[in-house]
Amino acid sequence: MSSLHGPNRGRPTPGHPRVERTRSHILAVARELLPEVGPAGLTYSLLAERAGVTRQTLYRHWPARAALLVDLILTGNSSGYPEPGSDPRAVATAWLTSLRGGLEDRATRAAVLAVTAQADVDPDSAQALVRIGADRLAAFNQLLAPSGLQVGAEEYTMLVGPLLARLFFDRAEVTTEFIDDVASGWLATLRCRYDHCE
Repeated sequence: MSSLHGPNRGRPTPGHPRVERTRSHILAVARELLPEVGPAGLTYSLLAERAGVTRQTLYRHWPARAALLVDLILTGNSSGYPEPGSDPRAVATAWLTSLRGGLEDRATRAAVLAVTAQADVDPDSAQALVRIGADRLAAFNQLLAPSGLQVGAEEYTMLVGPLLARLFFDRAEVTTEFIDDVASGWLATLRCRYDHCE
């Protein structure tokens, strides 16, 4: 079967330098627009116009808007990304600090809220949340690998949940002290689970 009739018909070739430049440019424009117009206002028509591409180009890269928002979330602020380490507390603290930094970006924050808000009614958004969760859990476990500790989804949620609640529900600052307390409490809970303490 020719590539014109296969499952990737019309899809850009990942890894190709021109394709990656186009994706990066579109994501940069979307990152600028999202805080300005909000999730509902970030239409493919507006994004195509501002990025200087066609709507068809957008649909080739992101067939669903949720996929675009996921890419905005996962390609957010990369400054201060943690390093792998043998001390689980240090890794957890660095991870939470990095997460706080990433969510300080207004576009990333808006994208997270938009995908979450749509997940109950939009299957693409629901799948996007699963993808984000799996991606972040895998990345966190890679950082923990030198320590010999690996965590599951529930244990990961126990770590990041307080930070997300503080930002999105309390609408309060996530301080360094807060992060230290969360990391310490998380590690104590894990130790208790594995040591079967009461």
